[in-house]
Amino acid sequence: MFKVLGVDHIGIAVSDLKEVGSFWGDTLGLPANGEETVAEQKVTTGFFPTPNGSEIELLAATDETSPIAKFIEKNGGRGGIQHIALRVDNLEAALADLKEQGVRLIDEKPRLGAGGAKIAFVHPKASHGVLLELCQRD
Repeated sequence: MFKVLGVDHIGIAVSDLKEVGSFWGDTLGLPANGEETVAEQKVTTGFFPTPNGSEIELLAATDETSPIAKFIEKNGGRGGIQHIALRVDNLEAALADLKEQGVRLIDEKPRLGAGGAKIAFVHPKASHGVLLELCQRD
């Protein structure tokens, strides 16, 4: 059995990483932790760590076919919370346990996410409308 260790981050879809990042960094005073492009997911991310260890992750599409671009389009051209990520102690065990319980998964195997984390997504239909990311950081 796996353990949920806490909220790792909240993913927010944005059209303009710099503009929105200035709110989280300059206005709220959260330190920017750099930007990273994840080509496989067609996204550039910007992380803003909070004092309790969780982070705000801003996600900007690098391609009009990316899930983030599609999310913003479906949301009337506005960004917003796109997913919530929970940190788990063992991602492979989590996926196996959830699959055994009949939970619908988007990813049955971990993939590489921003910051070197192993990630996998649970389908929003399984989690009552929330796109849930599970992640493991070594």
